[in-house]
Amino acid sequence: MKTIRRLIYGEVLAAIALVALGFLALFFLFDLVDELQYLGKNNGLSAAANIYQVRHALLYVALLIPNHLYELLPISVLIGTIFVMARLAQSSEYTILRTSGLGPWRALKLLLVLGAFFVVFSFAVGDYVAPASERAAQLLKARYQSKITVGQTGAWLKEKQAYDTYVVNVKELSPDNEMHGVKIFEFNNKGLILSITQAPVAKFTQGDAWRLEQANRADFEVPALSIAAPKVGENAKVTRTTIDSFRWPTAISAEMVAVALLKPDRMSTIDLFNYIRHLDANGQTAQRYEIEFWKKLFYPLSCLVMVMLALPFAYLHFRSGGIAGYVFAGVMIGISFFLLNNVFGYIGNLRDWQPWLAAAAPGLLYMAVSLAAFGWLVVRH
Repeated sequence: MKTIRRLIYGEVLAAIALVALGFLALFFLFDLVDELQYLGKNNGLSAAANIYQVRHALLYVALLIPNHLYELLPISVLIGTIFVMARLAQSSEYTILRTSGLGPWRALKLLLVLGAFFVVFSFAVGDYVAPASERAAQLLKARYQSKITVGQTGAWLKEKQAYDTYVVNVKELSPDNEMHGVKIFEFNNKGLILSITQAPVAKFTQGDAWRLEQANRADFEVPALSIAAPKVGENAKVTRTTIDSFRWPTAISAEMVAVALLKPDRMSTIDLFNYIRHLDANGQTAQRYEIEFWKKLFYPLSCLVMVMLALPFAYLHFRSGGIAGYVFAGVMIGISFFLLNNVFGYIGNLRDWQPWLAAAAPGLLYMAVSLAAFGWLVVRH
């Protein structure tokens, strides 16, 4: 059994590594071509050291490789395993292994152990290596573009304090951890706006606070509400002040701002969990982030589904040269799984499904299909 395990594991690992390397080389080329448009640009300073050069583009694209590996690993596992199983079946080697005592359930157990290795490897890459490299890549890019931002309006955050509620807008985050284009809207417990504070630059300080530089503050004195109808022409009084340095106490940390400015699928599991707790504590919807959280947990398990999908190919009969068609079918199955995984995430967010169900449904569906195909082929053969 050790000889069989060594044979299959060696062949499968080599095939998966080759497929993953091919995919990563292709994505590396695509990313590098996309970065060519930024060459020669800088962050507004005239120093030559601040010019975005080819070496910076190569480093930026290299830092994106762990995230691509995390996304492509299940498809690589599927294609590599299908290729090995189909080749063993075509050369009748798998038939010899079956006569030597490699029953269907033993073969399934053998591949599931290999799949479990890729589950652990995928989780480690997706939860530790990829988020760190993605953050480093964004900071490198921001060094020459002077910002990290998302969309047209930046990141929006909300915080409930003892008596008031604050809605915060951060336009962009600089590489030196400074926030630019900060707006803070203060509301009372009745939902009436009390003040608006704007600052071109804000910094994180010790003791759970922000320091806003050159802040412009507008305070609204809203008339007291009474049973009687308000008088005609009675409006809120606005007091405008300019403060050189304004300290705003808040529990919104630098990590939360960075998380809000990055895509949810690029965060680590713990960052997603902490951000979901922050949103729940402040009465904000966290459906999108909850789905991404569960996808981060279930996505590595898709490697198990992929090896289960590949095993039935070992029980097919191949004509000479017909292996390419089955490998192509494996590519299509992998792509369909990747697309369905994203589609279920969007549908679950729109239809307000249970987050764990939206994240687990594609894997459960493909697992049922693989077990059905495996059972049918075993019974037939």
